[in-house]
Amino acid sequence: MLAEDARGWGLDAALPITPQIYRHLRERIIRSDLKPGNRISEAEIARACDVSRQPVREAFIKLAEQGLLAILPQRGTIVSRIAYAAVLDARFLREAIEADIVAILAHTPDPALIAELRAQIARQRETTEPAGFMRLDEAFHRTLAEGAGKGGAWKQVEGLKSQMDRVRFLSFGRFPMAKLIDQHAAIVDAIASGDIPRANAAMRGHLREILGDLPEVIAANPEFFDLPAGPLPLPINAPIQGGVET
Repeated sequence: MLAEDARGWGLDAALPITPQIYRHLRERIIRSDLKPGNRISEAEIARACDVSRQPVREAFIKLAEQGLLAILPQRGTIVSRIAYAAVLDARFLREAIEADIVAILAHTPDPALIAELRAQIARQRETTEPAGFMRLDEAFHRTLAEGAGKGGAWKQVEGLKSQMDRVRFLSFGRFPMAKLIDQHAAIVDAIASGDIPRANAAMRGHLREILGDLPEVIAANPEFFDLPAGPLPLPINAPIQGGVET
């Protein structure tokens, strides 16, 4: 089935092929079109896309590095389960990076950037379905990073948050879009006012909200997760005091 879908990916031969295949597969995994345990074939995708196996192999390797695929010698390649520990680690690292990004922006607020961010928030409020909001959310956070001169750091965040994004898609039924958009607005207001502690705390609270319903998502989709033995550690929504995790 994946090979049939790959024929419609519309790869642009004028652009590097590996990143295109990587993006298509990453989106399919994150959206749960490809579920944990599903097997995917390097050879079949290469044939369907009319490319050599090398760019497909390179895309597989990058996805494996992000924990999205498991490449099993002599047994093929399967979609990985969502690693619980990786989700918590990603949230922790992303929070540290993005809290610093908004602190940089609040130190010297840029009116043009503030206007662009508020225009993005207006578009978010017009969105009615979670998938569209997630694309706009991605653009919002990327704009923050690029505005702070940290576009390279955002590329690192994109890799880190793959597992978080899988959880977000699984939580569509309880996805609090309106609340998340209000949090975006609070982040921008804090940046615009030059209030570094408030911007820092607003971003940390926002990123913790994203995984606030993780226990419920796991309970509803246990087959999607690779869980540690014993009680699950859940330091996701620890209180914030002065913008610093306690």
